[in-house]
Amino acid sequence: MESAPLNISYAPPKGNPLGNNASFAIFSRIVIALMNLISKHEWQGAENIPKDGPVIVCCNHISYYDPLVFARFLYKNGRAPRFLGKASIFRVPVIGLILRKAGQVPVERETKDAGAALVHARAFLKAGHMLGVYPEGTLTRDANYWPMVAKTGLARLAVMTQAPVIPVAQWGAQEVLPAYSKKIKLFPRTKLQVKAGARLDFSKWYGMEGDPEAMVEATEYAMAAITSILEELRGEKRPADIFDSHNSALPRTGNFKKKSK
Repeated sequence: MESAPLNISYAPPKGNPLGNNASFAIFSRIVIALMNLISKHEWQGAENIPKDGPVIVCCNHISYYDPLVFARFLYKNGRAPRFLGKASIFRVPVIGLILRKAGQVPVERETKDAGAALVHARAFLKAGHMLGVYPEGTLTRDANYWPMVAKTGLARLAVMTQAPVIPVAQWGAQEVLPAYSKKIKLFPRTKLQVKAGARLDFSKWYGMEGDPEAMVEATEYAMAAITSILEELRGEKRPADIFDSHNSALPRTGNFKKKSK
């Protein structure tokens, strides 16, 4: 059975925060109220987030809870972001409808339709939206939650659109909801840390989106910036070896901890 066609609006962002709409606002009020019951936040670097215009904000991915943390940080600092999310989340009753109404877009990963994500992303940026991106494409496979080798989609998007790119790191969401777990820690309230860094400079790679080696180099540059911020939040240095799913027997996406039936 084919999915219903997407009704996606690429209209320029409006509202306050910029990009907000009625569904986004209602969903945000409910989610933030619930988040306040189980977590507290510590935000840094909000001055690095552009108040208007197209911008890509890229972040590490450590928990199913952290998209809410990431989005809340951006929302409370003046921007209602657009995300290209895992399609299966949009199939959840009520939640899927709310996400669509809020302007978010489902993407089928590891399929022939995955390339449509780049089309959606470029259209959002052309309209002046903020786009939230997880360069790793899935929850980190690193046992200690350090960023792993990322995919090159962020680099290609940054080079093709020449939009500003802001690195963000977060820490704490994995305490509320560990990777691939369904058990939420309710008490005591967990401190969630989010920090945005200074704008990244991809200009040396402009015009090189068709060069695989250049895109790997640009991706490593972005991930190094995210990891450096994360080191500050965690108060420790990352290990020398970076987890690479290409050199692992683990599946590249999905819950590798789930027992097969």
